[in-house]
Amino acid sequence: MIKIENLTYVYPNGEEEGQGKKALDDLSIEINKGDFVAILGHNGSGKSTLGKLLNAQIMPSSGDIWVDDINSKIEENIWDIREKCSMVFQNPDNQMVATTVEEEVAFGPENLAVANPELRNRVDEAIDLVGMSDFKHRNPSNLSGGQKQRVSIAGVIAMLSDYIIFDEPTAMLDPKGRKDVINLVKDLNKKHGKTIIYITHYMEEAVLADKIIVLDKGKKALEGSSREVFSQVAKMKELGLAVPQVTEVAYELKKAGLGIKELPLNIEEFLEII
Repeated sequence: MIKIENLTYVYPNGEEEGQGKKALDDLSIEINKGDFVAILGHNGSGKSTLGKLLNAQIMPSSGDIWVDDINSKIEENIWDIREKCSMVFQNPDNQMVATTVEEEVAFGPENLAVANPELRNRVDEAIDLVGMSDFKHRNPSNLSGGQKQRVSIAGVIAMLSDYIIFDEPTAMLDPKGRKDVINLVKDLNKKHGKTIIYITHYMEEAVLADKIIVLDKGKKALEGSSREVFSQVAKMKELGLAVPQVTEVAYELKKAGLGIKELPLNIEEFLEII
């Protein structure tokens, strides 16, 4: 599991200027293996900073992050942390380093010193899993945004990471690309047992998570199932966040007097209620 205890992160320029600007402030969270956790929050709430801390790209200013009993603050643990916690970033173009898809997918495990034939098997299986087998010899720069993001995901699959952090992976994709990526994320969680930490500002994607954590000014503002969190429409608005469209429509109808007991999270639930 991932255990975050009293985690605080202060921006380096804040330290230099003596301002002490905190991106995260005394944050404590537990994420169990196999969970699908969505992290929500408005811009500047600390979402992406949390992802970088989990991936050991940056170190806590205070507090601890434990990944399967490995503390990320200890320098010699960094590579173990990054092997266990892989990260997929928002812009797929910023992640590409190779000239073919299979070389791109091999990059991570190669840096972990995985030797052939295991390396070849990992690469082929990962490419097949994301549905990109017909493109393995293509240059990633010639692919669509959604295809590039699938290649990035294949790269972390090939590293056999238990925990995969997604930092707004669909933000720069068209609707089809978004759908393909979120379906792949669901499969990684449900069919392959990967623990997903999914940072997003799309509420319709967050609904799919088992648990939602809402950050505000570096602190945990809400935590619970998607139904528990999105039923608090007024609180979400107070935090500067939306809820799924069907949830908000039902919320307004309920305020207008319609006898709705439980707010829906998707169109199917909404139709059943109506």
